[in-house]
Amino acid sequence: MPWSNQSGGGSGWKGGPGGGPWGPRPGGPGQQPDLEEFLRRGQDRIRQAIPGGGGSFGGPLGIALALVLIAVVGFFGFTVRVNPEELGVVLRFGKFVRLLPPGLNFRWPYPVEVVELPKVTRVNRIEIGMRGSAENRETAAAVRDVPEESLMLTGDENIVDVDFVVFWRISDAPKFLFNIQDPEATVKDVAESSMREIVGQSDIEPILTEARAKTEAAVQQLMQKVLDSYGAGVQIIQVQLQKVDPPAQVIDAFRDVQAARADQERLQNEAQAYANRIIPEAKGEAEKILQAAQGYRDKVVAESKGEADRFLKIYQQYKLAPDVTRQRMYLETMEQVLGGTDKVILDNKAGSGVVPYLPLSELTKKAPASAEEGKQ
Repeated sequence: MPWSNQSGGGSGWKGGPGGGPWGPRPGGPGQQPDLEEFLRRGQDRIRQAIPGGGGSFGGPLGIALALVLIAVVGFFGFTVRVNPEELGVVLRFGKFVRLLPPGLNFRWPYPVEVVELPKVTRVNRIEIGMRGSAENRETAAAVRDVPEESLMLTGDENIVDVDFVVFWRISDAPKFLFNIQDPEATVKDVAESSMREIVGQSDIEPILTEARAKTEAAVQQLMQKVLDSYGAGVQIIQVQLQKVDPPAQVIDAFRDVQAARADQERLQNEAQAYANRIIPEAKGEAEKILQAAQGYRDKVVAESKGEADRFLKIYQQYKLAPDVTRQRMYLETMEQVLGGTDKVILDNKAGSGVVPYLPLSELTKKAPASAEEGKQ
């Protein structure tokens, strides 16, 4: 392939229709340029430019002009300029020998050495599933869909329409030039196959919603792995998903399904929120009942133990003084029974005339009233 490139990859011979600064190469594109022929043509042109034909070139003027011509031809033949965004790849008789940095560099003239100048700093862009210029991306009419590239089968046997863009650059110029024949087509084919593989391993719902960034990273990693195995000398900078939708023929039905799933998820969330509110309340109420029952049990047990202890102590006192104990128990019992009733006390020793009467009920009513007046 370098032998068919007579331009020398940006060398000084690249100029007119024949490739050289002095016109077409003698003998056709496949022959070596003849330096003597160039000198002869240069002398003829100088004679025409000098008034009177210039005379003979055997004198000092002819020698000086010949030296200038040789210097010019040597400069253009032995140097090559490499632009800042380029990297010079030198081929000697078709074999890679070295790299040239940006600037003016020495090299042997064609056909000994040929220089290829790939643009290693340029970020290239490839569109998959669509075609359209980046400048007109704002308008939908500027983008043309390519369904044979964008329609893909997911892992749950659904069809999804995926449009994406791949950004890449040259990372190894010799590998890029010599290991693959059509680098751009190779990157495009690898991008499409990698996306189909990742989509084929995933369900449609994550791809359409939260798994876009994960899908981009997985495709970029898989592409880089495949291109490295090819020795392509290409670095994948980024993969961007532009559009991920169901096919246009079923997109309305799919949106209805998505709406139903959203309603289902909303209802489930509401039910879960209700459960999260009711369950703690029920647990709290149950704990409250258990605590109340525990307190009531402890209270009854304590009262029963107290009554038992009191009965035992009374029994001990009863054994020591039965009459006194019986009398005290009688009085206490009568106090509890008659304490809340109205009472009339009659003195049977007071004669048979007027009945002696002590209005205890009136006294008990007046006593609380007088107590309230004292507080006021």
